[in-house]
Amino acid sequence: MKQNLTLKETMIYGTAGFTAAICVSQLQKNGVRPDQGEIVVSGASGGVGCIAVAILAKEGYQVVASTGKTNANEFLKELGAARIISREELNDQSGRPMLRSIWAGAVDTVGGNTLATIVKSTMVQGSVAACGVVAGPKLDLTVFPFILRGVNLLGADSALWQMGPRLELWHKLATSWKIDDLESISQTIGLEDLDEYVAKILKGQIRGRTLVAISD
Repeated sequence: MKQNLTLKETMIYGTAGFTAAICVSQLQKNGVRPDQGEIVVSGASGGVGCIAVAILAKEGYQVVASTGKTNANEFLKELGAARIISREELNDQSGRPMLRSIWAGAVDTVGGNTLATIVKSTMVQGSVAACGVVAGPKLDLTVFPFILRGVNLLGADSALWQMGPRLELWHKLATSWKIDDLESISQTIGLEDLDEYVAKILKGQIRGRTLVAISD
């Protein structure tokens, strides 16, 4: 692994990259295959989302990237997204307990009603890997997607993985899952720029990963 990842590349992945790897691994362990249909990734232009898009594409999945950033389309297509949808398409307001089956699986980095919409529109025996709460921690669902379609809701607990499985995923990130031009999804700023970039992140103006270079 040390020969395949530089220190900078490791930091570009960071916790976000490891979380993305967990999500993809969870989908695969629960039987989601590339031939079963589309996989949707919410918050696809963010740190976890963009890496998840790239890994899924490398594994042969048809990836649908959901984003609220209209200027991120080309970026996501370069990472391997087959098509791009607006985040509003994952924000059902009908109140219905179930929706039309669309997704074979999903990686959700948003939470809230986005996650609820995805779960309600996941196919029979499909799986949703969830890791985000930016839209809120509450999940307004009935049990119907779980007991009528057998949908699996899978949590991504990046802090609690034991060393053996953790190293296995990092090995994949360094080899078969490694993004071809990893530095293209990142930008580097100085510590003095941090306040400005945090404000941009909160406004949804940053895509990919941001590294902070700390001077000696």
